[in-house]
Amino acid sequence: MKGKILRVGTTYIPVRNIEQSSSWYISKLGAELSYKDEDKAILNFANQSFFLVRAKENETANFYDYQGQERFSLTFEVNGLSALEELHREFLKSQIKVGDIEDRGHAGKNFVFSDLDGNLFDVWSELSPEFKGKFHI
Repeated sequence: MKGKILRVGTTYIPVRNIEQSSSWYISKLGAELSYKDEDKAILNFANQSFFLVRAKENETANFYDYQGQERFSLTFEVNGLSALEELHREFLKSQIKVGDIEDRGHAGKNFVFSDLDGNLFDVWSELSPEFKGKFHI
């Protein structure tokens, strides 16, 4: 079975308002719009397609762990600690809701941010070696 699933192609994110959310992802995260209608928007960024899907009120992609802590389900990677710190500053300047930069006891550091609908995302300071090799970084 090894090697049959090659990559994650699309991630679906629940949002309340397609217009507002797609504008937010474009202006705040640099996403590129591929398609939009009243029920969904297809955005490309971070080497992936993201479908913003119109969802019910208070619906998010988050989940709660066994201790009751709300968690993100997706981690973005940047190339090194200085890139992480710079992105954190940019997000704060852009008035994106962000958490503190954390040392979680493993390689690199992280911070969490959220979109307009409260979907949580993680950012990690370590690019995977496979990605670095593939894109000559």
